[in-house]
Amino acid sequence: MAWCFDSHIHLSDPEYASDMEFLLRQMECLKIKACCVSVDCNSSLRTLELSKKSDLVLPFIGVHPERADQSPENISKLIEENHGHISGIGEIGLDATYANQSEDGKKQSRMFETLLALAEKFNKPVSIHSRNSLDDVFETMTSYDTKHALLHWFDGSKKQLQKATDMGFFVSFGPVTIYANDKQTLLSKADQSKILVETDGPVRFSRCFEMKSGQISFIPSVIFCASKILGRPFDDMASLLEKNSNSFLGIWG
Repeated sequence: MAWCFDSHIHLSDPEYASDMEFLLRQMECLKIKACCVSVDCNSSLRTLELSKKSDLVLPFIGVHPERADQSPENISKLIEENHGHISGIGEIGLDATYANQSEDGKKQSRMFETLLALAEKFNKPVSIHSRNSLDDVFETMTSYDTKHALLHWFDGSKKQLQKATDMGFFVSFGPVTIYANDKQTLLSKADQSKILVETDGPVRFSRCFEMKSGQISFIPSVIFCASKILGRPFDDMASLLEKNSNSFLGIWG
């Protein structure tokens, strides 16, 4: 049986704290590993502590664009000190939603490029936030290695999906794919060797999820949805995603 991967989840978010022991046991039972991303220095420290409790928690540390007003020096120091223990760097990126002034955009770009440079230095995969900023992310990433870069929660156009493919990015799809036609169309047109799945918990989902926050247990449902869209048996889809996840993480190739 293949291992499943949640390629992007905020397990270090306080919302999960009271249920953490149950979640870790659940991950063992369901054979799911989680790329646990962080949003700032404090959550990065919690992520590192969480990864000590279970080797199924793959720690990614970084600064979300919403928190880019923090000093790049602090997170850089944390990465330098822990590069041997982390699985990747994230959540990092750009987001025009949080750039109300030109200086905000400059801070985001400075933080993003600082962390991309560290990812290259230590040969770590990156989990990238690109909402409303895909073209700017593409432009920035022309100067960096993209073969272990994930555009998490891909929400671009078909043309941008092709650009992502041409640049060698991985793209991930989450629970919303189960009920959103536009996401299903994007998934159907993605390079199958570059597809990953995620929950982005504790983001909440409507429709069949009744506004519940994203749970690691949603992953089999997302895999089942992908298998139907791509016309592959569930086990075959799960095996493909395991291979892709390991490739993203640099475990294979």
